[in-house]
Amino acid sequence: MLLETDGLTRHFQLGGLFSQRTLHAVDDLSITIRPGEIVALVGESGSGKSTVARLLARLYTPTRGSIVFRGRPLQSLRSRRDVLWYRSQVPMVSQDPNSSLNPVFRVSHGVARNLRLHRRELDARGHRDEMLRVFDAVGLTPATEMLHKFPYEMSGGQRQRVGFGQALALRPRLILADEPVSMLDVSIRAGLLNLMAELREREQVSILHITHALASARYVADRVLVMYGGHLVESGPTEVVLSRPKHPCRQLLPSAVPDPREIVALAAESQDAREPPKVINPSEGCRFRWRCPMAVEECHRVTPRLRPVGSVHEAACHVATPDTDAAAPLEPATSSHG
Repeated sequence: MLLETDGLTRHFQLGGLFSQRTLHAVDDLSITIRPGEIVALVGESGSGKSTVARLLARLYTPTRGSIVFRGRPLQSLRSRRDVLWYRSQVPMVSQDPNSSLNPVFRVSHGVARNLRLHRRELDARGHRDEMLRVFDAVGLTPATEMLHKFPYEMSGGQRQRVGFGQALALRPRLILADEPVSMLDVSIRAGLLNLMAELREREQVSILHITHALASARYVADRVLVMYGGHLVESGPTEVVLSRPKHPCRQLLPSAVPDPREIVALAAESQDAREPPKVINPSEGCRFRWRCPMAVEECHRVTPRLRPVGSVHEAACHVATPDTDAAAPLEPATSSHG
């Protein structure tokens, strides 16, 4: 296994020193990523998926739980050398390509800085050759010209490719791609998604693709993990999860460009149906129950845990049916809570 987490949790204290308000950003997350695999972590805004990326990138310290990379617990990486090793193996590509590019330097600056810090075995000629290699690999050609451009001279898609180039220069095993196409025009998103698939094939790198759009998950991912309110609520192969969803929150995620009829329908929903998950001092029970048309009494009393609903499909839902019954859609349940 390349990377796995066990009970990964991150809470944030809100207010002053003596405040009793705690935001549960991520609770008890257990996931695995295999070598050469693209995994999509999907969820609406506030679901905790970006917090997961920051935990895996060691930007946040877990409240509890563990992360193991290539058999090594991250808690054991204490020396500067070990930390640099991990960060070279698991770099992050951010949502905003401008955040990783200094506007006063040419785009080659970030790649060169990464090489000096993490690839000390290379000399000046090796640095130059490696920069040309990664720019070719991410489709920034001719590389000799693109290396000398400033960020303002490039399109948004090209700047995002520079971000992947910076990561690729480290010879990583896993790239954390946090909403890499969400700020790009629809017309150029497919090119970046194709790039991720190509990097997996050519460079043998795994990718955790964090997104709120099911269309991009379907396009590149081998498996899909669905988050809601800090909990992992569904997981399985991409086509299984997207064609036979088991958790009702999946209906909230945009599959592609919104249908105007869906926008009208959403606008007509009640305030209770539209409210975000309650993750500040949350009580026991399903965190989706306030918005779920299928909620039953048990949903208000017991937090559902992931359980098999098929041979390769899991869901954290009290009313989810096995995959053998997936052809029949779930019907709203009768409950005293509505």
